[in-house]
Amino acid sequence: MASETRAYAPSGMDAPRAKTVLCLSGGMDSCVCAALAARDHEVYAVHFSYGQRTEGRELKSAREIARLVGAKEFLHLQMDLFRHIGGSALTDATIDVPDAATDESQIGSEIPVTYVPFRNAHFLSAAVSWAEVLGAERVMIGAVEQDSSGYPDCRPAYYAAFNELIRQGTKEGCIQVETPLIALRKSEIVRLGVELGAPFHVSWSCYSGEREACGVCESCALRLRAFREAGTADPIPYAAANMATFE
Repeated sequence: MASETRAYAPSGMDAPRAKTVLCLSGGMDSCVCAALAARDHEVYAVHFSYGQRTEGRELKSAREIARLVGAKEFLHLQMDLFRHIGGSALTDATIDVPDAATDESQIGSEIPVTYVPFRNAHFLSAAVSWAEVLGAERVMIGAVEQDSSGYPDCRPAYYAAFNELIRQGTKEGCIQVETPLIALRKSEIVRLGVELGAPFHVSWSCYSGEREACGVCESCALRLRAFREAGTADPIPYAAANMATFE
């Protein structure tokens, strides 16, 4: 697996690097997006605590990823609105996090109860605001459409529409949201991460566990399948008795 000493330096060491704001959740996809961003840009990472069940664990992962890829700054923002609104298993204690479907073809066939209503719009709005202040013309986010849970705010059309909103609603209109992983399968993202030396060992994807990943939620199932299909071991700890398998 990736070494912590792996370099994220640009090819031209003396050339100025363009500033990029990175939405960094701490999960597998954002970990790879972070490594990709740090390879080519000066990274300003922003992480959101929004009342999710694994809030503390995700923050710890995001901080470590930002440190390991050499982010210039790490901005931690707290949003309490989703906890008050509810309606998602990630933020509402009255809604259980479901186990993943045993038939993998059913994953993503409908919007799951773990969808947080219009969440990414709030994240992107804050990231674009920071980008304007920094003079950055790029916001990167590790959104994925393939092999995913089917969230509507992870589709290419969503980001095309958001970029039009940025053009109309910012001072210069030149900031772009980029989604470099959106068309990749999860196994391809793992392979890219291995190639980049992404620090998977500090990432966290589980919807419910904080000391060990549960192994049975949809996020764990997708992650485990991706590592298996990529032919490499997932370095994070799982509750062995519960690990989901998709053959």
